[in-house]
Amino acid sequence: MELSAEDALRLNVLLANEPHAVRIDESAMALYGFSARGESKIKLNPTCRDEAYIKRVREMLSSHVLGSPGGYPIYLRRWTRMGQARDDSLEKLLLLGEPEAVVAVVHATGLTDELARRAWWAMPTADNARMMLTRECVTRGAMGPVLAHYLIDYLPFEEDPQAMIESVRLILQPGLIDAETRLRIWTKARSKNTYFVGFLLAIPDDLPDPAPIHPAGPELIGALQSLTAIGNPYARQLCRVLDVPGQSFLATAELVLRKPNNQDVMVALLEAIQAYFQDVADGDMRLQSIDDVEAQARARCESVACGDAPLAELLAQVPDVKPMLRAMLILSAVGERLVAPVFARTDAIGTVMRRKLEPITTPLLAEMAVLRGSSR
Repeated sequence: MELSAEDALRLNVLLANEPHAVRIDESAMALYGFSARGESKIKLNPTCRDEAYIKRVREMLSSHVLGSPGGYPIYLRRWTRMGQARDDSLEKLLLLGEPEAVVAVVHATGLTDELARRAWWAMPTADNARMMLTRECVTRGAMGPVLAHYLIDYLPFEEDPQAMIESVRLILQPGLIDAETRLRIWTKARSKNTYFVGFLLAIPDDLPDPAPIHPAGPELIGALQSLTAIGNPYARQLCRVLDVPGQSFLATAELVLRKPNNQDVMVALLEAIQAYFQDVADGDMRLQSIDDVEAQARARCESVACGDAPLAELLAQVPDVKPMLRAMLILSAVGERLVAPVFARTDAIGTVMRRKLEPITTPLLAEMAVLRGSSR
């Protein structure tokens, strides 16, 4: 089976003009080429079933690009989404008219801003935009703002909570959007608190809606200055939490913790909290129950028992902060492992899920109240 004479001629002309990327619209039976001169279109004229004809078109592209019509399926099996595609073949992959080849380029370690531009033309999807925005060469290049604004426009149609969180996190990277756009997304988060988790992960100390400083903040921050000056991690973290950025983080985290929408949101929130307090975490301990976490925090606050000199130094200088310190240590030990036993027994979401999580969320909310100087 051969291509129609008209299609063969036009494809050869297209390839002779060194296109940057090729895209096939199977539903419209059309092939598009993208080059320095812009976009061109070839309306295909199948001589057999559409599916078989598209396969023949891709074989022709493979013959031109890879030197073998039979080489294409072999290459396809070897492509993965783990960045394994060879850097010297990335430009060729975009000429095969195959979506999975574009995905391989998007995930490749050798991706550049220019290749991102070509890949985006070939396959403009939210998944590809998110993946490319994880690369510094793209976020600092011309394509970064383009991909960020696409994800902003797509957010109302996104259904996967994990994808929502990741989109917001990536959009908020420096230099991609302006302050007005950032505030607009924040405002929408008030009715869809999943977005808040993206903010907590991306800009934990620069949230758009600042909360007041802790009532005792000015006094305690002053008392801790000598310790923060010598790099005491506990004093530094406590000052961070007591000040406006930390209070804003806690207020936002509390909003989500009181009403997480589903399991993915809950896990991402706990990971964001743990990341915020990671400087005071015990990296050797992977506790799986809130009771163990609370017991560990109590033990660490007994400086003689735990042998933690910076912690002991802080408690010796400002003993009244012990409840706040304990709260920070508890929050530093949260994570997916705390809720995994619950989620292993249920796939509930919404109100039912929140009720099952109360033995975990209630103590965490209490510790947040300690750090916020409230009586809740």
